[in-house]
Amino acid sequence: MSSPRPTITDIAAAVGVSAPTVSKVINGRTDVADATRARVEEALDRLGYRRRRSGPPAAGTGLIDLVFHNIGSPWSMELIQGVEHAAAEHRASVILTELGGKHRPPDAWVETTLARPPLGVLLVAAHLSDEQRERLARRSIPFVVIDTDGEPPEDVATVGTDNWSGGLLATRHLIALGHTRIAAIGGPADMLCVRARLDGFRSAHTEAGLVADPRLVRSGDFYVGAGYQAGRELLTLPEHERPTAIFAGSDMQALGVMRAAAELGVSIPHDLSIVGYDDVPVVEWVSPTLTSIDQKLATQGAVATRLLMDLAQGRIPATPRIILPSDLVVRASTAPPRR
Repeated sequence: MSSPRPTITDIAAAVGVSAPTVSKVINGRTDVADATRARVEEALDRLGYRRRRSGPPAAGTGLIDLVFHNIGSPWSMELIQGVEHAAAEHRASVILTELGGKHRPPDAWVETTLARPPLGVLLVAAHLSDEQRERLARRSIPFVVIDTDGEPPEDVATVGTDNWSGGLLATRHLIALGHTRIAAIGGPADMLCVRARLDGFRSAHTEAGLVADPRLVRSGDFYVGAGYQAGRELLTLPEHERPTAIFAGSDMQALGVMRAAAELGVSIPHDLSIVGYDDVPVVEWVSPTLTSIDQKLATQGAVATRLLMDLAQGRIPATPRIILPSDLVVRASTAPPRR
């Protein structure tokens, strides 16, 4: 027979403080001395305290905290639209948190989150420390990770797309057109999606009997400036080393490459083919229109939000890890190389 779950009174007795003090710690209040908070937190961990659910959240009264490692590109706007659409189905509101490029929220964010508290948290390319996860769990605040920046623990719910297949599809397309000198511009090296896309890039070479030239691989940050800089570096190589095609790790980097190509008098797609990644709406309005990998950003946001609402209502998902397919959308920026 399992032991009964500890109550706030049990925690208070174990630590030698009042029940209101324990309640303040659980609710993220800041008016508790650091030493006392540490003792209460240790007892909560040791005794396995979990806040009891009071039932499903009331419609129209909940918040979803959408936490981005970085906001400011069409990529993030697409995700936000998907989250907003699904949240509206549950009459929930969305608040945004931006981490300034960091992949883990500061502890101050946890304090603010516990003080609200939201129905749940969506983390985009970000993760929580074990302690932060534990603190949210004590308050029964679920979270879902979108487009993980690393390999999360098995019990963490995630939504993403098949980045390896995306890199494979993009590069297969270029190889099928006849390109053999293909460059790649990745993103931040500490992100799992970047490594997976480059692995797909290399795998496409291997299956075609080609060798991906490491001298043609550049790092980026997913923004236009990085694509522009890498594009100028690649397109000013000696002619026999210059790539005839570039797989950019994001549409924004692809647009930067297109700007560099225009300045250098390189015609797209006659002299250079380009494939982007994300398939954001702007790629249909540039000239030439951009071939891209559609990673279904709005769908990712909507699916993650619905998964989060299931968790908030106490439902156990049949599949806590959801991987959506990546699709190649062919447009005018790719063509066979000149002979």
